[in-house]
Amino acid sequence: MPVISLPAGSRIWLVAGVTDMRNGFNGLASRVQNTLRDDPFSGHLFIFRERRGDMIKVLWADRDGLCLFTKRLERGHFVWPATRDGKVHLTPAQLSMLLEGINWRHPQRTERPGIRI
Repeated sequence: MPVISLPAGSRIWLVAGVTDMRNGFNGLASRVQNTLRDDPFSGHLFIFRERRGDMIKVLWADRDGLCLFTKRLERGHFVWPATRDGKVHLTPAQLSMLLEGINWRHPQRTERPGIRI
């Protein structure tokens, strides 16, 4: 994911539960508005995860419009909160770990070590 500069006061939110990754700008913005009762144009980041756990989408509005970033891990999975509803706040450092496939609650890789000869 490219480096983005978040304005002061921006927050990073993991959207609990799983999300249908066929959703694009409108579907994800609607989920932010209707389910989370938040404003998708607030400048906050909203991060959604699909069922298998190896793909996320990040919805973010800058001053010019909505941005949608997607990341898929080739190995391992994204660590997600156990709760099924609502949202969980992350720090920028926790977001960096999440994007690298590191357990942001207990920093360690989620990928299982392979046997190397």
